[in-house]
Amino acid sequence: MNKHGIRLITAVVTSSMIVTPVLAAPSVDDLKKEKASKQNEVSSLQSQLTTLMGKVNTLESELIQTGEDITKAQSDLVVAQKKEKEQYAAMKKRIKYMYEAGNDSAFETLVTSDDFTDLLSKAEYVQNVHSYDRKQLQEYVETKQQISDLKDSLEKDQKELESKQAEYEKQGDNLNNLITSKSAEVANLDSEIQAAAEAAAKEAAERAAKEAAEKAAKKQQASAANNSTSSNRNNSTTSNNTTSNKNNTSNTTRPSRPSRPSGNNTSSNTTSGSNANGGTIVSRAYSQLGKPYVWGACGPSSFDCSGFVSYCLTGSYTRLGTTLTFMGWTRVSNPQPGDVVTTATHCGIYIGNGQMIHAPHTGDVVKVGPVQSGMIYVRR
Repeated sequence: MNKHGIRLITAVVTSSMIVTPVLAAPSVDDLKKEKASKQNEVSSLQSQLTTLMGKVNTLESELIQTGEDITKAQSDLVVAQKKEKEQYAAMKKRIKYMYEAGNDSAFETLVTSDDFTDLLSKAEYVQNVHSYDRKQLQEYVETKQQISDLKDSLEKDQKELESKQAEYEKQGDNLNNLITSKSAEVANLDSEIQAAAEAAAKEAAERAAKEAAEKAAKKQQASAANNSTSSNRNNSTTSNNTTSNKNNTSNTTRPSRPSRPSGNNTSSNTTSGSNANGGTIVSRAYSQLGKPYVWGACGPSSFDCSGFVSYCLTGSYTRLGTTLTFMGWTRVSNPQPGDVVTTATHCGIYIGNGQMIHAPHTGDVVKVGPVQSGMIYVRR
């Protein structure tokens, strides 16, 4: 044999001795430990989300109060402006009268004085009238300016709070996405644990079946050996007994099939019931379409989101609570028109077919729109 042949044989033998490593599948215990770790992460994220929702609720309450203060400041400003115009109109009349009458009226008032004391008294009266007019006008101008400054300050505070709310909403969305992702990982681990458990059970069943078959075969061989020494008269009986034993063995070793659970059991997890007042609630919601969004407003001419939902549910212009209040209500899986759709930061009235009526945000109006992603359905 030449050298090339020897080298080829050596290479083949060597390669056949190489063992490819096989990675063992993770055990059920390992998968359970990983699942527990993931669940701890989800619990931590849930805790963070709960804390954040508390901050959002506090912030929403502050925004509602600020909105109410702005509305009051605007109302006070209108009153001050009205008084200023009335005072200004009254002064114009007096000035016009004095201009048309000239100085004769004031001069006549002074020269018709009975004595010097009366003259001083009338002069002081004329001066007081002018001073009063100027003072009143100045007071209303100052009041108007103060209210205007307060309104500007409150609007600035509102913008800062809205900016902070947007930041909290973004953090909340990130946490929700993380929780969803981690929950999906836990669900995947559940599937892997189930698959591993099923594989282990299958392997155990196959092993038990193999052992049972081996025992049956040995028993059959022993029975056949004993029967071979019996008389020909008993051969038929022995054969029948052997066949009967085979059937009995087969029936004994075959596992019984478990009965299927009734399909009616799955419906018990679905929340039942309907919203008896849904039609009335939806009608109220439709009646407010086009009303502007105003923080802190609960009607009748404007609303914020929770104020709008409160009106639809009660029929009165009173606030039931914030969005977090609605988040604590009973969650339903079979939403009906008139139910509340909500997150920790926004809410509306469900009208069916994936649509809701809501007051979206500053600068917008009450309108119909699709139910937003992440919203849940609750019922009072």
